[in-house]
Amino acid sequence: MTARKLVLLRHAKAETPGELPDFERQLTDRGRADAGAAGAWLAAQNLSPDLVLCSSATRTRQTWHGVAVALPQAAPEAEAPEVRYEDGLYHGGRTEVVDLLRAVPESVETVLVIGHNPTISDVSLLLRPDSGASATEGLKTAGIAVHEVDDWSATEPGSMPLIAEHTARG
Repeated sequence: MTARKLVLLRHAKAETPGELPDFERQLTDRGRADAGAAGAWLAAQNLSPDLVLCSSATRTRQTWHGVAVALPQAAPEAEAPEVRYEDGLYHGGRTEVVDLLRAVPESVETVLVIGHNPTISDVSLLLRPDSGASATEGLKTAGIAVHEVDDWSATEPGSMPLIAEHTARG
């Protein structure tokens, strides 16, 4: 059985809440640079996604755009992934993320989930068989946690060992 990879990415640095609704907050210049750096790191690690599950909020969509632009530059042979914008990744919690993962087709080898804290960090903690000291800190903006799994439909607490962590900075 082919080992599958789950890549959890917290959106890059966004504007401070102001007059716009939270859902519409945009990335800062640093956030755009960090999103590109996240894509370059994913490509360097051979983690080009087959499926992207992205929150429908503006800042997560912009994070995906920055990642997507950087991916083909580092891995030009990779095919464009299927991208699904999911309201549940903005409005929901870790249960919604786990449910989305359980529904991923077994033909998909690498899934990238782009979302918000505390949910993305909580999901990473929940899926780990054991939690290390860094687990209590949570993912920073543009933070990446990579987990390994044999079967998407068997996504359960403690079912996906953490194999890499990275904070992208551009």
